[in-house]
Amino acid sequence: MTQPAIVSTSPAATKLSASGTPPSRPRTPNPSPLQRHRPPHHDRPSVFIALQSLLHLIVIAIFIITFCVQPFRIPSESMESTLLVGDFLLVDKQAAAPDGAGTLLPAATVHRGDIIVFHDPVDSTLHLVKRVIGLPGDHLRLHNGLVYINGHVLTEPYAVYRPSPPDNFRDNFPRLQSPDPEIDSRWWIRMRSLIENNELIIPTGNYFVLGDNRNDSEDSRYWGFVPREAIVGKPLVIYFSLQPQEPDDATAATLTQPDAAAKPSHPHPSKLESVVDFARWSRTFQIVR
Repeated sequence: MTQPAIVSTSPAATKLSASGTPPSRPRTPNPSPLQRHRPPHHDRPSVFIALQSLLHLIVIAIFIITFCVQPFRIPSESMESTLLVGDFLLVDKQAAAPDGAGTLLPAATVHRGDIIVFHDPVDSTLHLVKRVIGLPGDHLRLHNGLVYINGHVLTEPYAVYRPSPPDNFRDNFPRLQSPDPEIDSRWWIRMRSLIENNELIIPTGNYFVLGDNRNDSEDSRYWGFVPREAIVGKPLVIYFSLQPQEPDDATAATLTQPDAAAKPSHPHPSKLESVVDFARWSRTFQIVR
């Protein structure tokens, strides 16, 4: 029994030349390199993709600012020479998050010597930055400018004592005999009830803070404790630092004059010098301690 022949009906099988071989197909021109490697999606508008990426960046930035870090600028000299006027800080909000603050991590611990950013106890709309000196339960006093915690002198390599007129209240604290006019009246009344044996007893949930520039800082000596819930975070890094503005010619004569022999003056700095010298580049990305 013979098998039936299988015949293909495709055009390639049915169209044969006279010699029995398939005819040659027409040759198409080779695509150019630009056509060969160009992805198909480049032919479509990419505005939607760009807007989508921008939206993602905005969401990430809002998340970081809300839960992780927040930028601040130093406006005063109270923390010199640790923090200078013109420093821009990134504050780690997670590092000092109290209970119930709505952050992602559990409550953080505040240690003695930590630098913290907090809401001003007098005006909560303002933010201040100081160093934690006294913890809850500590017995604190200052004598001749030195800090005593529970009867022992506190070692403070960060503290700066610049020449200034003596101040009995500032340098010998607490002192109730002569109230300073700069002291908040509510703090003055509260402080009187917390003194025992010439020492200030720090209540639970509160911290005593001082500026590193001890003779030029309004701090807990003048307006009281920092409640735990008022702490915003801890400075993490200096991400930028501006040079202080130069005094104008009218006031320059009342300030210290530079030594012309040691350093020649440049009354007309070049544009390049003006661009380079407007910032303290050496402080950029410096860790705050």
